[in-house]
Amino acid sequence: MNCPVPLLLSLTLSVLLVLPSQNVHPMQTRFESGTHQSRLHPSLFLAHCEPKTVKQALADPQWFAAMKQEYEALLNNKTWDLVPLPKDRQAVGCKWVFRIKENADGIVNRFRARLVAKGFHQIAGCDFYKTFSPVIKPVTIRLIITLALTNKWDLFQLDVNNAFLNGHLEETIYMQQPQGFESSDKTLVCKLQKALYGLKQAPRQWFDRLKGTLLQLGFVASKCDPSLFVYKNKGHIIYILVYVDDIIITGTSNVVIQQLTTKLHSNFSLKQLGKLDYFLGIEIKSVADGTILLTQSKYIRDLLQKTKMAEAQPISSPMTANCKLTKAGSDLFSDPSLYRSVVGALQYTTITRPELSYAVNKVCQFMANPMDSHWTA
Repeated sequence: MNCPVPLLLSLTLSVLLVLPSQNVHPMQTRFESGTHQSRLHPSLFLAHCEPKTVKQALADPQWFAAMKQEYEALLNNKTWDLVPLPKDRQAVGCKWVFRIKENADGIVNRFRARLVAKGFHQIAGCDFYKTFSPVIKPVTIRLIITLALTNKWDLFQLDVNNAFLNGHLEETIYMQQPQGFESSDKTLVCKLQKALYGLKQAPRQWFDRLKGTLLQLGFVASKCDPSLFVYKNKGHIIYILVYVDDIIITGTSNVVIQQLTTKLHSNFSLKQLGKLDYFLGIEIKSVADGTILLTQSKYIRDLLQKTKMAEAQPISSPMTANCKLTKAGSDLFSDPSLYRSVVGALQYTTITRPELSYAVNKVCQFMANPMDSHWTA
């Protein structure tokens, strides 16, 4: 018996309407079982935003408290004196910079407000002279961590509070009063007595002060890397790595390390962060078999978020084998600064992901005039 197609569809729909809609297997969705709420840490979903203006920050109790803490630290450190501005001088500007400091797992650690001088207002030969300051090389970080792992030494991390404020200025610099904390006489300006973040010479002055202190304690600066300091005494050897205000210290004796840390703390305000677990975007994880795993998971996740590629699917190779890039073409990339920023960030990931080195080197060759094809690669 042949059944017309319209009649067959009508019968099928009638059967579907009569049958109850229920599962015939024991599996349930989380919505059906009433456990559809996310199991991730609730603080990951808090809409923490960094204020765009000082007015927004002053209106928020948490950010205002962070600003007040920074301002009081500057006053306690005697960073400046309020004086009238000489007629032949110009005061550099300043601004508040706001950052949410996160742990390696993305949990909010603290709200950070920092007063920064507008160094681009400084005049060469008047407000500054020399500005170069060394920073630790990635290869040196890997070397010291390898030494510590091989000899089973503990790795400790130190952080210097308001590091740049410890640098002594050799030049006379005037700065405008910080917004939101002006004195009653707004015609006065800040005559800086100590270095401040944002000044062109601030990193150099801080490093010189720290280096001088370490040399007084018996350390010797490495000739291969000036940010590596070595201490040898009575059969003990201690290494200190310096990256601006982040310090790694390791060596043969934890007792000697604690003694040296105490002496450093008497010169600078140190924050002892315990054993090394997160340094310059690198996560250091101890494995059960005694080895150490270096990862940049959070750093890479943030980079993916920045480029709106957090949902991208992974592939086994970072670049196709037959990828041929050329400087010729007219499809110029719309945002060259973004291209250079992302490529620079990818260069940093090769510290723990050496398999990316070839692909990153390839796209580095087109930093001057990047094109859409380069960005796609």
